[in-house]
Amino acid sequence: MKKIITILFFSFSILYAKSASAPWGFWAHQRINHMALFTLPQELFAFYKPHADYIAEHAVDPDKRRYAVEGEAPKHYIDLTHFGTYPFSALPHKWNDAIIKYPEDTLQAYGIVPWHIERMMFWLSDAMKAKDANKILKTTAELGHYIADAHVPLHCNENYNGQLTNQHGIHAFWESRIPELLGEKYDYVVGTAEYIPDINKKIWDIVLMSNLMSDTVLNFEAQLNTEFPADRKYSYETRGQTTVRTYSKEYTLTYNTLIDNMVERRMRETIINLGSFWFTAWINAGKPDLSGITLKPWTEEELKEMQEVDASYKSGDKIKGRVEE
Repeated sequence: MKKIITILFFSFSILYAKSASAPWGFWAHQRINHMALFTLPQELFAFYKPHADYIAEHAVDPDKRRYAVEGEAPKHYIDLTHFGTYPFSALPHKWNDAIIKYPEDTLQAYGIVPWHIERMMFWLSDAMKAKDANKILKTTAELGHYIADAHVPLHCNENYNGQLTNQHGIHAFWESRIPELLGEKYDYVVGTAEYIPDINKKIWDIVLMSNLMSDTVLNFEAQLNTEFPADRKYSYETRGQTTVRTYSKEYTLTYNTLIDNMVERRMRETIINLGSFWFTAWINAGKPDLSGITLKPWTEEELKEMQEVDASYKSGDKIKGRVEE
C-alpha cells in the first residue's frame, strides 16, 4: 500500500511542480488536500478518487476569496493572544457561549476559524446525507483549507506576521518559503483516518497547539536574526519574469533545523487530521453509499461567482484587510 501511495504521490508532485513557488499558500494547501484523500477507507476513497484533482485544485478557493469577499478573512485564523494567555480559559469554545460573552464583531475582528470549521462539518455531513456531489466536493475541498490554516502557528497568534516584534514577513517564511525548498522531500504517508468523537474539542486542541508553537516560530527566528550575517539572510531569485528578494536558502535551512522540521511535522499532522475530519463527517451522515452519484452542471450563478472571485484575485483588486505576506 505504501508503495502505491508513493507512486501516486510522485505523479502528483509532477502535476503540481509549477505551483511550488506559490504562496500554505497554494502549493501546501493543494498537497495537503491531495494526500489526505489517501487516509480514507476504500469505500469513501472510491467516491473521491475520480475527483482528486478537483479536491486539490480547489483547496485554494478560500484564499482567492480572502481579499476579494467581505467577511472571508476571519474564517482563516484566530488571534488567541488577544484573549489572554494560554490556555485562554476566558474564551468559550462553544460559539453560542462565545457570542454571549463577547460582541460578535469582536470575535470576527480576531478570527473565527475553529467555529467556521465546526459549521462546515455540519454542511459536509448534510451534503453527504443528500448525496449532493457538487456540495460534497466543494465543501470537502474548502474545509481542507480552513483545517490546514488552523494548523499554522501564526494563524493563532495576534503577532501573525511578526509585525509586533519587527519580524515582518515571518508568516510567509514559515508557511511558504520552507515548504517551497523542502516540501518535495517530506514524508506524506501518515496512516489511516480515525473517527473524531468530539469535533469541537479536536478543533480547539489544534488551534491551542498552533498557538503554543507560535512562540517557537517567533523566538527562534529572532534569535537566528541576531546571530546570522545580515548580508546572507536574503537572496534574489527569478520567478518567471520577476526577480524577487526572499530568505536565502542558507538562512531557511538553518532556521528549519532550529525549529526541528516543524513545518513537515505540522503538514503531516494536518493531513491525518483532515482525513479524519472528512471521515467523521461521513460517519456522522450515516455512512451513505456515495457510489454512482455524479456531478451536476454548475449553475450560471455558481459559475459567475467562481469567475468573479478568480478575476478579482488575479487583478489584485482586493478588499483592505490583514496582510500576512
